[in-house]
Amino acid sequence: MEHLELALGAAGLGEFQYDVPGDFYIVSERMAAITGGSAGFIPAEGGRALWPRIHPEDFPAALERIQAGFAARDRYEIECRAAPRPEQPLTWLRVVGQRIRDEAGEIQGVIGIVEDITARKLEEQQRQALMAEIDHRVKNVLATVRALAVQTARRTSSIDAFLQTFFGRLKSMGSANELLTAARWRGAAIDHLAAAELGGVAPGQTRWEGPELFLTPRAANALSLALHELATNALKYGALSVESGRVEVTWRETAAGGFVLEWLESGGPVVSAPEHTGFGSTLLSQVTGRELHGQTHVEFRPHGVRARLEAGAAALVPRPETVPEAPQAVRPDAVSLSAGPADLTGARILIVEDAVLLAMELETGLSEAGAQVLGPAYELEEALALLDQPVDAAVLDANLNGLSVGPVAEILAGRGVPFVFATGYGEAGGAPNGFDAPIIRKPYDVTQVTAAVSELLRPSA
Repeated sequence: MEHLELALGAAGLGEFQYDVPGDFYIVSERMAAITGGSAGFIPAEGGRALWPRIHPEDFPAALERIQAGFAARDRYEIECRAAPRPEQPLTWLRVVGQRIRDEAGEIQGVIGIVEDITARKLEEQQRQALMAEIDHRVKNVLATVRALAVQTARRTSSIDAFLQTFFGRLKSMGSANELLTAARWRGAAIDHLAAAELGGVAPGQTRWEGPELFLTPRAANALSLALHELATNALKYGALSVESGRVEVTWRETAAGGFVLEWLESGGPVVSAPEHTGFGSTLLSQVTGRELHGQTHVEFRPHGVRARLEAGAAALVPRPETVPEAPQAVRPDAVSLSAGPADLTGARILIVEDAVLLAMELETGLSEAGAQVLGPAYELEEALALLDQPVDAAVLDANLNGLSVGPVAEILAGRGVPFVFATGYGEAGGAPNGFDAPIIRKPYDVTQVTAAVSELLRPSA
């Protein structure tokens, strides 16, 4: 009996016993501490004495389950809230009871245990709330991607132009979301967004500077797209289209609690206002200003474009507890989509990717570049089996249905076979697992991957 007491105490369980002939309960001190009320011998009142310890809102359903359990198998198990107490307003209970019968089948009593499951219930509620929030965000992202695709398609005259413009905007969204995810969606720093958009564009020709300010998720996505549009225009027509051009981005706080960001181009060709308004201009003039709770102004001055983005206090959030490292000044995935087509004629390229559609896209792109594709391998075991064949280079997804691609990367590295990571993971500070390999961040255009593989196979000077 002493061992049973120790076990119940160690498990955090309280116990009770109902004596039917004597019509009394025996309630342990542990159960009284969990549910409230008295311990010891208590008049049972026909079994009803403990009913007030159940939350009145949960009692009808609990009683129904108890009666159904007894009727089916002389046993019940329920989860319900305890009646609120001043010192313990919310306690979730798990109660298990078992009838005791004599040799003649007559009911002699009930024995049972009570467990405090408040922590588990709160965790379940938090998990459900998190899943609902993730579902909401995924739907928002899908809706935004669809809107971007439709609006981009309406303002482009060819499939190639659409793909290049759309994938650029999609990647901008991906960069912002990667920063937000690392900060648990509490906010993204302006300097990190600027580094993500400008760090791999025209090295040495761009500069950004300002105080540490963090944006809400909506404001972060809006600013990321705005910087992307400005950078794209600067590369095509403005300061970044020539080596002598410069782009300077600065921001400062305002007295009203918001911020002002200025984009200034210099040293480029003579600028004139565009004859036609594209979706990028619409993004800057309407979407960005509204999402930043402010307004935007773009001036096409002859000596360079100047943009001013004004944001209200509602666009900013306090510094998150978790802040990711700033993106690298020159991103390893910054592959120019305007570069000439890669030539991979005769190269044996292994594809390891668990998403079937992405694997199909990679296979098509690499094959069109002349490569002999091995795979695709969708599982780790499939990838390891394909290593029996000669491989010149590989494209690896970092995670294969929950398993690390590390074993494949280790074998390839040991053989001196180069590879590139095509991954949706945002590992700070370099490639996954510390490998010395380029990274292509999802979402990507397949031309980025073929260009990266071509670079891997280029003979050293």
